[in-house]
Amino acid sequence: MDDPQADAWFTDVVREHSRALVRYFARRAPAQDAEDLAADVLVTAWRRRDDVPREAVLPWLYTTAGYTLANHRRKHTDLPVEEVPERATAPRVGDDPELSAIFDAEVRGALAAVGERDRQILLLNAWEGLDGAELAGVLGISRSGADAALSRARKRLREAWTDRLHL
Repeated sequence: MDDPQADAWFTDVVREHSRALVRYFARRAPAQDAEDLAADVLVTAWRRRDDVPREAVLPWLYTTAGYTLANHRRKHTDLPVEEVPERATAPRVGDDPELSAIFDAEVRGALAAVGERDRQILLLNAWEGLDGAELAGVLGISRSGADAALSRARKRLREAWTDRLHL
């Protein structure tokens, strides 16, 4: 059954958020899988379109992306942060300055030194631009809890960065 309203909504979701999803996955999974993983999230959004909160589409997509990535990782071998390939071997990264930052050895080292949850919070904030209510929505916690978690994660990253500088 055709639903022009649902079709229009989904077209808008794809237009507004597909690039953000591809970038999300390109930062966390093998670059060659990013578009396929983003497509999986969008298929889920279409299938569950009645469950997607219209006022918080992007946080819902990021939450779903987190589950999609976890499933993908269970199926594949994880790549340690230290072994993320250099730019020349990841052609989809191209000259995008935001994505290029992942290849900086010092940043990778500091990120590797913090826990997985802290890393997730930091990357959602820095790379995906989530803050406050959106971050809380993705993490499934209160706004004040998200603010506190981000503050703690930033503190731990600063400590890891300082420790790396003194090596």
